[in-house]
Amino acid sequence: MRRIFRALFPVLFPLALLLILPGCSIVRWLAPEPAFIRLQDGLLYEDETPYTFAGVNLWYGPWLAADDTGGGRERLRRELDMLAADGLTNVRLPAFSERSRIPWALRPSVIEAPGAFNEALLRGLDMMLEEMSKRNMRAVLFLTNYWEWSGGMTSYLDWADSSTFVDPERDGWDRYMDYAGTFGANARAQAMFRDHIRRIVQRFNTVNGRRYADDPTIMAWQLANEPRPGTVSPVGEAMLPAFIAWVDSTARYIKSLDSLHLVSTGSEGVIGSLVSEEYFLRIHRSPAIDYLTFHLWPVVWRWYDPKNPDSTSHSAESLSVAYIHQHIRLARRLGKPVVLEEFGMSRDTGGYDATAPVTVRDRWFRMFFSIIEDSAAAGALIVGSNVWAWGGEGRGTPPTYRYRPGDPFTGDPSHEPQGFNSVFDTDSTTRAILREHAANLRRLRSRGSLTAATEGQKRER
Repeated sequence: MRRIFRALFPVLFPLALLLILPGCSIVRWLAPEPAFIRLQDGLLYEDETPYTFAGVNLWYGPWLAADDTGGGRERLRRELDMLAADGLTNVRLPAFSERSRIPWALRPSVIEAPGAFNEALLRGLDMMLEEMSKRNMRAVLFLTNYWEWSGGMTSYLDWADSSTFVDPERDGWDRYMDYAGTFGANARAQAMFRDHIRRIVQRFNTVNGRRYADDPTIMAWQLANEPRPGTVSPVGEAMLPAFIAWVDSTARYIKSLDSLHLVSTGSEGVIGSLVSEEYFLRIHRSPAIDYLTFHLWPVVWRWYDPKNPDSTSHSAESLSVAYIHQHIRLARRLGKPVVLEEFGMSRDTGGYDATAPVTVRDRWFRMFFSIIEDSAAAGALIVGSNVWAWGGEGRGTPPTYRYRPGDPFTGDPSHEPQGFNSVFDTDSTTRAILREHAANLRRLRSRGSLTAATEGQKRER
């Protein structure tokens, strides 16, 4: 018996360790490791198959997962189960939020001060990534925010020099946007930002023990949410060279820490590039930027007025369709894949309650998805979409629907009415459209249409 035990010991001992180590299991050890999403020939690949996806933005996931007593974790699991059941396999969310003096900015923050991290929220992110891994989902993590609702770039600028602080309500939004546009040229702000990037990329997940840089659940690091050089003005033009340099150098810095993951900018597209195609191309030409992004906001950009649909719908649809095709064309020029990673539409007549109809939203989503699917099948380099935003079980509080601390999270950040762009779990018609879109992209992927179309496109070039 002892002879048999000695012979089996080299096998039994590692298995025993797996059973007792925190965050490990024999099931995980025996399961095949998922492949990292990689770039090849203008497409994204998972193993040897082109990777396409339908997904969502779900910024509040780590905040739910950090709540271990109030039901937040249970809600997060239910939300992810619903998304997975609908075939939505890609989730975009923040790796960080930064403490801000702006009153409506998100609290609590992941970064309370330079180098001071809220470990509970980071553990929430750890847990969310682990829960996503169990459901074969992929994460896109943006590393800061141009906008104020999660602190973002202006928090770093304030930490670098508090005398420069700009409050958008007091000083105006144009001044705020130009202030945020100086972020890439501020050496002190960049030193703090890079320190935080290093810490998150090299972090070990407290749930599964895996280093973030080694985790294939993460599809991509993203420089920021909607970074811009500033307003469409001489100020923004003056900051453009520094902004382009910041994109390139920051992307290269991430790659120096992590060679396994993709990197993207998080840009709104041409509108976030001083409304210039040439600037968009220059910003995204860096070899350290793996794929392109663009966002589409017909209501926010005042193309469409939900309270005046008859007179604004036709022109808004034309502008939106043209904006999608514009970025598909720019992707071909750069030879990089492109993702429509943020788009939303208010409920009919601008209502916020979950019972308000979504007839217009459903029509627009069908239109956007059909363009993506038809374009991908024809050989365009568009590979996915992320709806803004998944609200799931969350609900706003009437009559104002303004967020108050302690309210359930919805897909809308705290500065917006809760329900403005949220897709709720009860939006059955919208969810059916999302399921259909996900299934259509899977069919394209499974029958090899994307590979064949892209081979034809390469021959044309």
